Amino acid sequence: MTGVVVFSRTQSVTYVADNILKSLKDIIRLSGMDPSNFVNDAAINMRGIKSWLESEDLEKIMLDIYNPNTDALLFRWEIDVSYGWSSGDGSFYTDTEQLKYAIKKQGVAPSTAKYDLRLRTKLGRHDVDGWSSCASRSTTGMVRQSLGSTIEHNGLGGSASYWRKAS
Repeated sequence: MTGVVVFSRTQSVTYVADNILKSLKDIIRLSGMDPSNFVNDAAINMRGIKSWLESEDLEKIMLDIYNPNTDALLFRWEIDVSYGWSSGDGSFYTDTEQLKYAIKKQGVAPSTAKYDLRLRTKLGRHDVDGWSSCASRSTTGMVRQSLGSTIEHNGLGGSASYWRKAS
């Protein structure tokens, strides 16, 4: 008996987008913050991430955890997107344990902290309803900790990292 499994680009985009959003929700929750606003914006977040993954315009997903009084960054979680499409064996994974370990190491956010989602896209990308241009918060005085590959489906993937205050 011979079987054939075909994974489409659409399936890869959907898998990666879903798991990016689930991972970010976990980061918010495990960092001691209320994910309600993130969940309420799920449709807008999915529309932006999925649309720009499909067009290969999405470069980075950033979850900023910041002080609402000063707008200063406390930590940032990032997922760098890679587009290495393959038609191989349909491999896919999401490394949630790696994220849980890093969140525990990073620690709980202050009770007054807020968060927001920012996406870095290529110049000339198409517009997506619910999304607009904005500036990034500064990472001056912070160091980046790379976690490596976190989410992958047929070569479309993301590598997570976080920024923390330099010691």
